Amino acid sequence: MTENNEKSRYIIECDNLVKIYKTPDIEVLALQGLDLTVEYGEMTAIIGNSGSGKSTLLNMLGGLDRPSAGKLIVDGKDLFKLSDKELVKYKQQTVGFVWQNNARNLLPYLTAVQNVMMPMLFSGEEKKRQRAEMLLDMVRLSHRKNAKLSTLSGGEQQRIAIAIALSNHPRLLLADEPTGSVDQKTSDYILDMLRDINKSSGVTIVIVTHDQLLAKKVSRVVAIRDGKISSERIMKESYLKRLSDISNETSVEQVQDEYVVMDRAGRIQLPSDMLKTLGVTSNRLQMEMKNGEIVIRKPQEE
Repeated sequence: MTENNEKSRYIIECDNLVKIYKTPDIEVLALQGLDLTVEYGEMTAIIGNSGSGKSTLLNMLGGLDRPSAGKLIVDGKDLFKLSDKELVKYKQQTVGFVWQNNARNLLPYLTAVQNVMMPMLFSGEEKKRQRAEMLLDMVRLSHRKNAKLSTLSGGEQQRIAIAIALSNHPRLLLADEPTGSVDQKTSDYILDMLRDINKSSGVTIVIVTHDQLLAKKVSRVVAIRDGKISSERIMKESYLKRLSDISNETSVEQVQDEYVVMDRAGRIQLPSDMLKTLGVTSNRLQMEMKNGEIVIRKPQEE
């Protein structure tokens, strides 16, 4: 369980999380001291370049991979201490996963409703078909419940995948590029649906995405760089009820305030675009306190 009442509001607690992948020839540090908390009921997007560590984090949250060091607690469960049997139960009951590749979500020889019922065969759910039909209605596909996958569009298949991920009443829904293989109109539709599910069911949703429009339409965006959280963006109050106004032309600065994240040692990662704008070519910066603010500038000799 979590350590105190204050922390109990967090469904995800990552503290100095480290993941090292080893082969006979090389050792890769995928996560290097990552700190992250996510509250129950939040809908959060995680962004980052390829190799930044975001997929590694998602796999560990989903119980698909084990951390190397640090602390990882999800819904009061310490994932370091879970046995293999407890980890299987965790994956069945606590977390749901939506993959970008539909082949990992769906069985092509089953109908839509049969696909949604499949995970419930391993649970105590009594009214399996009734719940499956309710979930298909939630993702607005009840009229396609008896359709085979070959007759469904990519967007419809992804919505079925979301219903499957919700079938066993998870507390946490993890989505890996859920709009990566669909057009912009379908992407908007899927995001609106995820937001509705988040509000109506209270399930916490964490999305890994490259889709900048999707990232602009969630209340919190966490950026990972070099295996650590580098910054967060929080949606401005003025846009919380105006999500339909956000388009590709709307700038991130209009929609969200950006914050640099500081670790426990007081270290921060400065965004590379800011350093490039400053023209910094070395690993040294000048810093001073001025009028109650910390000012960072390029060294004069550069």
